[in-house]
Amino acid sequence: VVLNRTPGGTDALLAIADNYRGGGAVKEAEDEEWRLLPVAKRLEHALVKGITAFIVEDTEECRQQCARPIEVIEGPLMSGMNVVGDLFGSGKMFLPQVVKSARVMKQAVAHLIPFIEAEKGDKPEAKGKILMATVKGDVHDIGKNIVGVVLGCNGYDIVDLGVMVPAEKILQTAIAEKCDIIGLSGLITPSLDEMVHVAKEMQRQGFNLPLMIGGATTSKAHTAVKIDPQYSNDAVVYVTDASRAVGVATQLLSKELKADFVRKTREEYVVVRERTSARASRTERLGYADAIANKPAFDWNGYVAPKPSFTGAQVLDDIDLATLAEYIDWTPFFISWDLAGKYPRILTDEVVGEAATALFADAQAMLKKLIDEKLIKARAVFGFWPANQVAHDDIEVYGSDGKPLATLHHLRQQTIKPDGKPNLSLADFVAPKESGVTDYIGGFITTAGIGAEELAKAYEAKGDDYNSIMVKALADRLAEACAEWLHERVRKDYWGYARDEQLDNEALIREQYKGIRPAPGYPACPDHTEKATLFKLLDPEADYHKAGKSGVFLTEHYAMFPAAAVSGWYFAHPEAQYFAVGKVDKDQIEQYSKRKGQDIAVSERWLAPNLGYDD
Repeated sequence: VVLNRTPGGTDALLAIADNYRGGGAVKEAEDEEWRLLPVAKRLEHALVKGITAFIVEDTEECRQQCARPIEVIEGPLMSGMNVVGDLFGSGKMFLPQVVKSARVMKQAVAHLIPFIEAEKGDKPEAKGKILMATVKGDVHDIGKNIVGVVLGCNGYDIVDLGVMVPAEKILQTAIAEKCDIIGLSGLITPSLDEMVHVAKEMQRQGFNLPLMIGGATTSKAHTAVKIDPQYSNDAVVYVTDASRAVGVATQLLSKELKADFVRKTREEYVVVRERTSARASRTERLGYADAIANKPAFDWNGYVAPKPSFTGAQVLDDIDLATLAEYIDWTPFFISWDLAGKYPRILTDEVVGEAATALFADAQAMLKKLIDEKLIKARAVFGFWPANQVAHDDIEVYGSDGKPLATLHHLRQQTIKPDGKPNLSLADFVAPKESGVTDYIGGFITTAGIGAEELAKAYEAKGDDYNSIMVKALADRLAEACAEWLHERVRKDYWGYARDEQLDNEALIREQYKGIRPAPGYPACPDHTEKATLFKLLDPEADYHKAGKSGVFLTEHYAMFPAAAVSGWYFAHPEAQYFAVGKVDKDQIEQYSKRKGQDIAVSERWLAPNLGYDD
């Protein structure tokens, strides 16, 4: 509030003000009162409140009172976690608090393990063993890690294989570890196809284990239409979010509940498949030629393309994280923790406000630590090139000698538009070659994830999943903030077509700027493989498992690693706008495949979510 660093400062202050009403001494006395409780109740309180300060000494005190160290886990610790589970299930606790509880539990168990091993005691019996993995080619794991923590808190043994895990390793590990459920996660659209492959392999190899599906790009429709038909030996269940995972796992492993749960799920998926099929059959789209005929009619004769201050690529290294922090959009940060609401209003929300405020305070503390101690780094590579639209939906990019460097391939909307609105393609926003206008296009790669993975693993090794997830979530936000900050500099300085722009952070979040920065894999250019061209232009050394000057590389499925990375194109045309390509038909996919010089089956694989026909 004093330094006026964020528009949400006043709301954040008011949200925590009640904690200090009546003087700090009173609150401190209340805070310490629980220390007078019996040790079992102290352990329960620490678990529910996520307090680690006394957990080792309280666990040791409890161990001294028990005949065997295993009894501490099976008794007061599991009893406390049951309270946490009940509060979470009834909506009185939220994910950030549960992950804090897990940190307390892990530290208590870590203290007891040497004593249990010394007497060769057994581990407490788990409710079941669940294998979790982010599928091959995908590097995103925040959601998976949160789900694993929540399941672990509820008595399940978790085998976490991490990210970029091939199908064969998933299945071999499930057999070797005698797992009861396989859980697959993914964030990028190619992961959807990889999940289908895993399901097919489970069917082919005769598996009889339930399959749980989750992740940002997954959906009930995709699970019902694409995955469920491939695996009939056991259940395939789409899990909406971490809060539903425990209920799903409980029913899948219950002799009494499983049959009815699986029957209802399969019946629901039949309805979803029928509804999807009916919707597809009645949807009419323009033929590709007609969609091209309905492209925007820009006056290129009088158009003067803004010229960038340089062409080629440049690197910005060790970008000031404190500067980037001012550009953070906090709403997605809360969403990543399953807290719904727009920042800063979420801090005073009647339901999640208290949890959101505590999470935000922890995030600010960690952000300060990351900045002050330089624990992670931000870097960007960006550039500009002369360019022209060719073949209606492609963009030809030229070097300093005027010779073609690359061709960018785009898709055009085929949806029938109301009120004579045009069918858009990103290529529309670059002057056609036949116009004689020398136009330009830009590209960028930003990351704030350099060092983030190592730091997150260090916290995880200490049993601190909460701060491990926090680091990754903040690195994601800083990478997005870096893209926002760099785009502003491009508009005002490097390309300079909006030098007089005066927008605050809220206006930037609302995309009220001129020009756009669409990313391959997102609605306006849904083909992830186009990232390969972007990386060759900006960072030719970056390749699978090898980062170049950007510090980022592409996996075989075109996910970026570190995960806290953003890439995309810059368009400066005054009419440029974000849009969704939506569903396209085979006539366009055939032409697209010819222009890319690839088999139509390859195009269909990478563009599966956009196909308006059954491939």
